[in-house]
Amino acid sequence: MPDPAVPPTPPVPLAALLAREDLGLRQIAGPSDPSTVIHWAHTSEMADPYPYLLGGELLLTAGVHIPEAAGTGTYFDDYVSRVVAAGGAALGFGLAPVHDTVPRALVAACEAWELPLLEVPPRTTFSGVARAVWQLMAQARHAELRRVTEAQQSLAAAASRPDPVPSVLRQLAQRVGGRAVLFGPDGAELAAAGRPAEPAARTALTELAQVVRPSGPGTPNSATHATVGTHLAAYSLGAGRGFVLGVAAPHRDPGDHTIASVAAVLLSLLTGEHQSGSEAARSSALVRLLLGASAEDVAPLLGGGRWVVVHARPDTPTAPDPVAASALGAALGSPLIDVAREVVRVLLPAEREPGPQPGWTLGVSAAAGPAEWAVADAQAGRALARARAVRSGLVRYGARPALADLVPEAEAEAHARALLARLGNAPALTDTLRTWLSLHGSWDRTAVALDVHRNTVRQRIAKCAALLEADLDDPDVRMELWFALRRP
Repeated sequence: MPDPAVPPTPPVPLAALLAREDLGLRQIAGPSDPSTVIHWAHTSEMADPYPYLLGGELLLTAGVHIPEAAGTGTYFDDYVSRVVAAGGAALGFGLAPVHDTVPRALVAACEAWELPLLEVPPRTTFSGVARAVWQLMAQARHAELRRVTEAQQSLAAAASRPDPVPSVLRQLAQRVGGRAVLFGPDGAELAAAGRPAEPAARTALTELAQVVRPSGPGTPNSATHATVGTHLAAYSLGAGRGFVLGVAAPHRDPGDHTIASVAAVLLSLLTGEHQSGSEAARSSALVRLLLGASAEDVAPLLGGGRWVVVHARPDTPTAPDPVAASALGAALGSPLIDVAREVVRVLLPAEREPGPQPGWTLGVSAAAGPAEWAVADAQAGRALARARAVRSGLVRYGARPALADLVPEAEAEAHARALLARLGNAPALTDTLRTWLSLHGSWDRTAVALDVHRNTVRQRIAKCAALLEADLDDPDVRMELWFALRRP
């Protein structure tokens, strides 16, 4: 029997279709195997349906093609053998208007060829059977997507535990109902979780891990195999470090590959930190900061001199999760990531020059030393707000010499404090005025950048004008305010 061309939806158990009371289907011949599944329903009145089948179908027929003398020859035996040879999963025979009963010779042929035969009552249309198949497929697909989503969330949570590698392996083994193994670069088992595999399956999994372990151009990233009733899979971790994830399970559901791939991504990050020692350096930097060291003292542990801060926001309405944030950090070339509500912040050595990232909107600060990290963080936030307002994938905070550079720092700060004093301690007004000026007085773009209604922007700007007793339509006033608002 040929393997069916599997569609992008889970197959439907034949038993589930028979359980539909609205259809009234009844199996009258063939094996009653609970593992029998169908991938689709197809109607044909051809005497030889073989050329029109892909495999895995519930073939529906009303017997229009059956000649009058079919019961005395080999017609039904030949017909059923061709359906089986094409990979048909089951045969449904519709009663009326052609036949009042299922031909006995057809029942005998299905018994002989072990093909499930269903009797379709007159009240049930073939289109109704096909619709039921697709409804069951949709339900199965929804359930599988929910299972994958829950598995992704549990794996991400496991990766944040104090013992991340064993936790991820335990969670993966539980989700696939088998065993998960982390192989080291030398092929030895570093950690494992789940039910023990048979010795033959364990040996086969070790050999499969060698297939995906980097050995030169053309090495696959993943591989699968089946042996002694066990489904095996191996995934190469990281960029050539030699770690491999192995999975052994008694069965393989459609979503298992996706779940294992998520685990492989997480383990790639975890083993990468283990291999390079960067996690230990970051831990040392954090401990020293908590114990009172300055940013300048801990910056050498992080591997850079000048830095930029990147604020990133996903283009989708959903908040970024740790896996997406880690993937963004890897793409930008830095493991120094912070997920804060709707924004991901990345601290990046300035020489790595961040570029646009598909699916993200980025704001990039000017290059700064460790002492100016807080200022760079604010710059990145303003750049991100502007990027969202002008619908650009990436905006860099302007770092070219400005008018402020011509005025001594102390005098510039004193002037800014005096000019903005009437706004009082009202960050909302200050931020709105700064953003509104940076976007040339655009109400709509300012509203987008600040995530507020445009009428809120108008009210705040009107209040600023009243408190400052200034005409905000005057370009000289705007220039002076912009000069003051650009102060840190």
